[in-house]
Amino acid sequence: MIFQRATRREFTHSAAGVFVALFAILLTTQLIRFLGEAAQGSIAPEAVVALLGFSALNYIPALLSLAAFIAILLSLSRSYRDSEMVVWFSSGISLLAWIRPVLVFTLPLVVAIGGLSLFVSPWALSQSAEYRRNLESQRDASQASPGAFQESSSGDRVIFVEAVADDASYVKNVFVSSVQNRRLGVTMAARGYQETASNGDRFIVLENGSRYEVEPGTPEFRVLEYGRYALRVETKEARGIERTSKNTPTFELLEKDVPSYRAELLWRLSVPISAVVLALLAIPLSFVNPRAGRSANMLLAIFTYLVYNNLMTVVQAWVASGRISFAAGLIGVHLFMLLLLPVLFFRRIAVRSFPLFFR
Repeated sequence: MIFQRATRREFTHSAAGVFVALFAILLTTQLIRFLGEAAQGSIAPEAVVALLGFSALNYIPALLSLAAFIAILLSLSRSYRDSEMVVWFSSGISLLAWIRPVLVFTLPLVVAIGGLSLFVSPWALSQSAEYRRNLESQRDASQASPGAFQESSSGDRVIFVEAVADDASYVKNVFVSSVQNRRLGVTMAARGYQETASNGDRFIVLENGSRYEVEPGTPEFRVLEYGRYALRVETKEARGIERTSKNTPTFELLEKDVPSYRAELLWRLSVPISAVVLALLAIPLSFVNPRAGRSANMLLAIFTYLVYNNLMTVVQAWVASGRISFAAGLIGVHLFMLLLLPVLFFRRIAVRSFPLFFR
């Protein structure tokens, strides 16, 4: 019991340190990405923090799985380097005895990874898409910059304002160039503001101005004088996010027998399963010869992780293209990696028992 408690405590401390390091790297790379988008004008600067949070929630399951794998590797490798494993083996404890404490440490993490992968990650992606959509829909009026031409998110309207009121409730001297029903229209107004109708449609309302319309290639020309003119930016229905397999809730994935949705469900289920398999693989992969190099086992472990992750990606693509079934994809890749376990365990136990035959 003391051995298992000490082992789990060391696993926990190592996993916490590894996760913090990986999470910091993730936040840094994603922050650079979003700051680049903000500098290009794709997103508002104030939206960077929110989008960064949604992105972090999406990647946490993979980070937890990798952190657990590395933590077990580091802890057991340290035991080999400090010759603690020699003491355990001399006491009659087999390498297989490490399976129980590793599983006890990993299973709570697997439950958390499963919940995050199946429910939190798709929710975060859905919220991120909706947040981006709301930002794009507000660019036409709320993000208008004085003295600058700004194109709408749909690309069919260009807006120019001369000044913005002190309370930002309306803009002054508005110029709008738009294409409607194959007619090029130029609208000018002394004042404009954004308004949402009772049915949810959003409009840009212009007051006290004129509109000039011309159909390219024809001599037709029309001039309109108005006191109030409303341009619909989008309908209530259009503000809904674009539903993809990645941001679709898991329960909806279960109801749809579509290859792309099956492939996404396969990935969400594979993440927690792979966490268990990687934790078990870390036991034989952690072997270190104190008299030899200390990085060989880490290179082999990293290579194993990359192969496993790439196999899951390839199988997901095969399921999405219909080349293999969902069941074959889910069972095949994890079963293949599980078959490596007895081979690796046998080699480690055999090396210890019969070193002359396995040098």
